[in-house]
Amino acid sequence: MHVDWQTAAAYLWPIGIALAIGLTGWWALMLLTRRLKGRDYRRARIARVISRPLAFALPMLVLIPALEATPLDGRWLDQSLRLLHIGLTACFIWLLVRAVAAGEQAILRDHPMEVADNLAARRIQTQTRVLSRVLMGAIILVGASMVLLTFPMVRQIGTALLASAGIIGLVAGIAAKPVFGNLIAGLQIALTQPIRLDDVVIVEGEWGRIEEITSTYVVVRIWDERRLVVPLQWFISNPFQNWTRSSAQLLGTAFLWLDHRAPMEAIRTELQRLCDASPQWDQRVCVAQVTETDRHTIEVRLLVSARNSGDLFDLRCAVREGMLAFLHAHHPDALPRVRNEVSARDDASTRAAGDHGGGRADTRSPGAETVSAADVDAGFPRQPAQ
Repeated sequence: MHVDWQTAAAYLWPIGIALAIGLTGWWALMLLTRRLKGRDYRRARIARVISRPLAFALPMLVLIPALEATPLDGRWLDQSLRLLHIGLTACFIWLLVRAVAAGEQAILRDHPMEVADNLAARRIQTQTRVLSRVLMGAIILVGASMVLLTFPMVRQIGTALLASAGIIGLVAGIAAKPVFGNLIAGLQIALTQPIRLDDVVIVEGEWGRIEEITSTYVVVRIWDERRLVVPLQWFISNPFQNWTRSSAQLLGTAFLWLDHRAPMEAIRTELQRLCDASPQWDQRVCVAQVTETDRHTIEVRLLVSARNSGDLFDLRCAVREGMLAFLHAHHPDALPRVRNEVSARDDASTRAAGDHGGGRADTRSPGAETVSAADVDAGFPRQPAQ
């Protein structure tokens, strides 16, 4: 097999030199990244972002004049140059996406949510995450369109589509309505922020926290570790509860149903003691009030406050348990009970029946209390004996 070394050298020399220059540039970028990593962290991050796309782009960038310097011409040269241009476009898109992702990570790093008052951090992180994903999607879409337009067949299809843009646009709009609807909803959420990352929300009757906001859906982490996936449009078109919209502070209640003789002053004093002893109380609200009454019991509302919903739940449970223990130990007569009134006529018939049977019968039901005339006159409810 005879090899024409002169013709081969006309191809190999330009291409080899171009590859050598490109690989040298790639090696220099990698070396610079490693050198900066231990000295200047900020510059090292910038170098890490641009190093890989440029490492692939440099050889292709140098190969373009190298191929033009070879005897290659006609269709093969055009196809080779087209592939190199597509590769350069892909590297440029890659570089832009990495730059957006690096900017997102820098903003998230400067605004951590692991702080006591993270309202501003959650707002900034929500905007950053949603807008960066929208921007990366737009960059990829524009880049893919630029690559496709390099093919003559695609350009002809595009011209035909523009000729019938009215009908095609209508059909495409109807078909892509969910996609564009979620995209617009994502922009609305990023700008107006009805929800943010780590917000406490009630969605479809479920209590949870906003765990993730993507370009099409929101992931809500339910309290029992389940995940509720909700489309972005749902939050724009449906009402929901956001417990941390402006602040994480909340008020909560614990209800007790007690007897009419319950000592309210002692209950208020004990509630204050329970709140002072609880680390979950934020020292804002600690109130005990009678909010309702009926024939047998009164409704006592214990209103307390806490820094966030988790502390509030624990505080409500602690107040409820502590108050019940206090009443059992010091005021058992304040617990609800059933009262029966025994009239003189019923008492006489009871004694007669007891004498006839050889003993006395007690008509009071278990746990029932006989109310005296003084109690009745004092306003306690009366319930006829069964």
